[in-house]
Amino acid sequence: MGRSCDRWMAVCLAVVALVVLGGSVSLAQEPICAECHDVDTEQFAETVHGFAECLDCHVGADSEEHPDVGTTADCSGCHEDEVSQHNLSIHGEMEAAGRLPGDGCASCHGEIHSLLPHEDPGSATNPLSIAETCGVCHANPDLAADLGIRLVLPLEAYTASVHSRAVQRGVEAATCSACHGAHDIQPAARPSSHVHADKVPETCGKCHGNVTAVFNASVHGKAVAHGILDAPTCTDCHGEHRILEPQHDDSSVSATNIPKVTCGKCHGDLALTEKFGLEEDAVPAYADSYHGLASRAGAVSVANCSSCHGVHDILPSEDEFSHTNPENLNETCGQCHPGAGERFAIGAVHVLPNKPEHTAVYWVRIVYLWLIWLTIGGMLLHNGIDLFRKIQHPVPRPAASEVEEVERMSIAFRITHAMLLVSFIVLAHSGFALKYPEAWWACPVPFIDALCQARGLVHRIAAVVMILASLIHVVHLMVDRRARRLMMGMIPNGDDLKDLKGRLEYFAGKRKHPPQAEWLSYPEKLEYLALIWGTVVMVTSGFILWFQNISLRWLPSWAIDVSTAVHFYEAILATLAIIVWHFYAVIFDPMVYPVDPALLTGKSSPARYLERRPQKPDPDDEDPHSPAHPS
Repeated sequence: MGRSCDRWMAVCLAVVALVVLGGSVSLAQEPICAECHDVDTEQFAETVHGFAECLDCHVGADSEEHPDVGTTADCSGCHEDEVSQHNLSIHGEMEAAGRLPGDGCASCHGEIHSLLPHEDPGSATNPLSIAETCGVCHANPDLAADLGIRLVLPLEAYTASVHSRAVQRGVEAATCSACHGAHDIQPAARPSSHVHADKVPETCGKCHGNVTAVFNASVHGKAVAHGILDAPTCTDCHGEHRILEPQHDDSSVSATNIPKVTCGKCHGDLALTEKFGLEEDAVPAYADSYHGLASRAGAVSVANCSSCHGVHDILPSEDEFSHTNPENLNETCGQCHPGAGERFAIGAVHVLPNKPEHTAVYWVRIVYLWLIWLTIGGMLLHNGIDLFRKIQHPVPRPAASEVEEVERMSIAFRITHAMLLVSFIVLAHSGFALKYPEAWWACPVPFIDALCQARGLVHRIAAVVMILASLIHVVHLMVDRRARRLMMGMIPNGDDLKDLKGRLEYFAGKRKHPPQAEWLSYPEKLEYLALIWGTVVMVTSGFILWFQNISLRWLPSWAIDVSTAVHFYEAILATLAIIVWHFYAVIFDPMVYPVDPALLTGKSSPARYLERRPQKPDPDDEDPHSPAHPS
């Protein structure tokens, strides 16, 4: 018994001696290491590793091979999991291959003897600093080129992002390690990467959990979950490093960028639309629609793809919960158009005029294209031959004293003509500017966006002026007997056919000079009738488009589409007719060149009177200078 106790006592004393001696050896390392290594032990004691001894990190530094062994810190003793993850990461692989410069863990965490806790703002891995830490390599263009990193200015991109700005304000937000991982970083192409296509929703969901849940239930989220790499994820729409607020003009999900930059990237890709059976005309149809044109012109309040289809909760239109399900269109469209009726849901949504399946709009286009080609082609042929013959055989131009000039346009006619002239030019320019907002001529005052954005307002004001001119003209005819009698002359009659026959003989060279025509010739009559027709068509279709909320309550969607097409093609026809037909008659015709003075004085060019047969005097007309009683 006594001997046994003695043996146990001896063992205990030996253990205590070893512990004490071991501790004294470990503690003795500091002064020994400090003899050769310039380390501030007091400062080191304040760091995150201040509790450790030299040999805890520099394993083997007490061996005979020192200093060849143990000069580099071995972090695996305390951070085994982190070191294992790092060794399997892309950084660890490249480090093992000798392609990655730096000093192991210290490359990211900083100098080992001055490490600060991750929570300390001075730490290299603190959210405030980690972008710059990663940027030491990833923002180095030479290193990026050597390692095949294709990203351009990633540090600048992230610094400008909403996440970086939130971090700088002290708000918890995404950093490099929050998305890519800390020690287990892998290339995005690897399925194990946190930013691999099918892992992106999960990664973003760490902060945006509610949004991710909605996205996962959407048509895009389900496709991602099934491994379809072509399906869009968070970064495909919002961007990767330079993620901006949706309200930011440069954001990929801003109102004006969504149609073309974001949704159009996939839905405007012919290969993808064919691969997945998507509607290939959706993007160009939207771009050509009222909403699309306004969006292209910079309007932010107009409907875009997400306004109708949703943002993260996009579903196929046949799904009962889809925003674009026919049963839900009233509510969806009603967000902008209160009271949109059920009739509005009748018809296609994405309509292009060159598609036979959009029957009404398709035939409007066909009819107008033939009408434009035949009408404008005929006008060009008519006026071209007339100009050629008058150049070939010039008509003598008498002096004003040789012809007793008669007033052809009274002051009332001149006023309405001036209103029509100005309003038509403004309507044509502003209307085509709205149709082609990116064209160089679409903004009359470059660099002043406010004026460019006012094109719609200018167009409507000009329309009101034209309508007002038409109403004044009608009232003038109602109250002025002379004006009525003059306009009655605009009705075509048998003499016009005789005049046309004589003009054709002149064109064919059977006459040396053009024949005398009626006081109001067939070109003027045709133009006046075309003006009435064009005004009615443009005002009717324009009102349907202008007062859309009223139209949507009573008309099917195809009626809106037809009005859009008619308004556009009629505008082309009217503009070309004015340029080819009217401008020739009042400007380029050698009989009046450089301009018919009736515009200002009411009296035409003296040579023009040689082309007119005097009308028979009206016995009830007491004014000898009336158009109905020329000298």
